[in-house]
Amino acid sequence: MPTPESQPKGAPARGKRADAVRNQQVLLDAAGEVFVTSGIDAPIREIAAKAGVGLGTLYRHFPTRADLVTAVYRHQIEACAQAGPKLLAEADLPFDALRQWIDLFVDFLVTKHGLADALQSESDRFAALHTHFLDRLLPVCAQLLDAAVEAGEIRSDVRPYELLRGIGNLCIGRDSDPRYDPRRLIEPLLQGLRRQAAPGT
Repeated sequence: MPTPESQPKGAPARGKRADAVRNQQVLLDAAGEVFVTSGIDAPIREIAAKAGVGLGTLYRHFPTRADLVTAVYRHQIEACAQAGPKLLAEADLPFDALRQWIDLFVDFLVTKHGLADALQSESDRFAALHTHFLDRLLPVCAQLLDAAVEAGEIRSDVRPYELLRGIGNLCIGRDSDPRYDPRRLIEPLLQGLRRQAAPGT
């Protein structure tokens, strides 16, 4: 049982930890939004202002820009990964869940200006981010594909890595050409996965 002397010391610490977690979440959300409009080279002051915190608070959580970039993308990769099972549980058909999840995956790729360059950089930090990207999203894609195969909705020879890599390649160039919408090509690609009905059925 806490003593009267120990209780006052513990309460502020817990409150401080909770504030730190909230500040970190606000910063991640704000940075994610700023990256969408301004890219990962956006001014740090812009991110702090959007989050409603001072620069000191931002730097306490993320001492370098690389720290912030990797934290934002890890946070958003996790959100994309967690969406897969949820969509699968809620959809009437596994293929519908797959299509909705691919749409989220495309959103992640086409709105993350500078992500492709970051992932291809020589930084060990970004190399680890790329590994995390694959480790978290490939199993989710595999789960969705397996469910659609089991339901007889798609072919059984589609590999998760090939699908995600193909979609990623279709998203290249979206930043530099606003006339190009990768979804117009991704939808036929997904339809090409569909299992063809036998003649006469």
